[in-house]
Amino acid sequence: MSKSIKTICVVLVVVFAAILPFTLPAGNLLEEEKMRMEEEIWAQEEAEESGLLRLLVPAARAETPALAPLPMDFSPGMKPNPAAFTPEGYQDASITLKLETREEEGVVWRIAYVQITDPSQLRTTTAGSPRSSRVALISSMAEKNNAIIATNANYMANDPVKTSYEYRMGEKIRNKFNGVKDLLITDELGNLHIFTGRDKKSQVEAFENEGHTIINAFTFGPALVIDGTLQSVPEDYGYNPNGREPRYAFGQVDTLSYVMVLAEGRTQDSQGATQQELADFMFNLGCMQAFNFDGGNSATMVYNGGYYQQKSKDNERAQSDMLYFATLVDPGSWE
Repeated sequence: MSKSIKTICVVLVVVFAAILPFTLPAGNLLEEEKMRMEEEIWAQEEAEESGLLRLLVPAARAETPALAPLPMDFSPGMKPNPAAFTPEGYQDASITLKLETREEEGVVWRIAYVQITDPSQLRTTTAGSPRSSRVALISSMAEKNNAIIATNANYMANDPVKTSYEYRMGEKIRNKFNGVKDLLITDELGNLHIFTGRDKKSQVEAFENEGHTIINAFTFGPALVIDGTLQSVPEDYGYNPNGREPRYAFGQVDTLSYVMVLAEGRTQDSQGATQQELADFMFNLGCMQAFNFDGGNSATMVYNGGYYQQKSKDNERAQSDMLYFATLVDPGSWE
């Protein structure tokens, strides 16, 4: 090999050695390239999974559509599923009902805990036209209106002078505020509100000015618990407040969560309760609001075509109105 050729080869080797670091990635550069490629693969996989979820989620939602509210009128609720009734209660996708019986100090307490998903499930009805004096058995009205559980209300037709403020399912029935008896109102959210004192008109006006809608209004009482505070029942409130009688109360524990309580009385097993004992009982159950309804022989709790108490149709009292809970589940979706 000539001297000139050797010189050229040496020069080429030097030049190649000089530019090699710039043409091939170093160790760090190779690692960065690897990470970049992995990130691209991961991004592609995530995109594919996201597309799969978009296909699956709408299908799942279509299988469990939202339950439609019931109309705020006197129409009955959906027919309850017979298979969902048990001795302990009832449950479906829209309502959970749990039943409990307690025996304390000579009193048999019948308790129904109710959790619903929509305010329209808390309902009332009347035996005939809301302004009529017609009466019917609570058991008959419960069956007619597809009630899961039903109780008496305040028997508003039994007030001979009609001095009461009454709404049923958004319809105003009477507009006379009673200065002596307490007032319970249920609103558009299913919340209970209790008004006391002689000036209930201004209280109700303020309530409506806040944007609330009156769904039901009951003049009866006494108030047992107001805003979580136990009430002292007046000594002369209503019929035999300090005597042991069958009693019925309705209370709210939390959002769309309620409790119905019936103290049995006039039986061999249960002597009944005073109004203050009923107030104490509702307070101890955790009620934020609780209200006494018509008691005595009017106190009635109907469940699954029968009575959740010692009662029969032979001694059930016909009344003008009732309070009940209904399901939103259409019978066509029963499994």
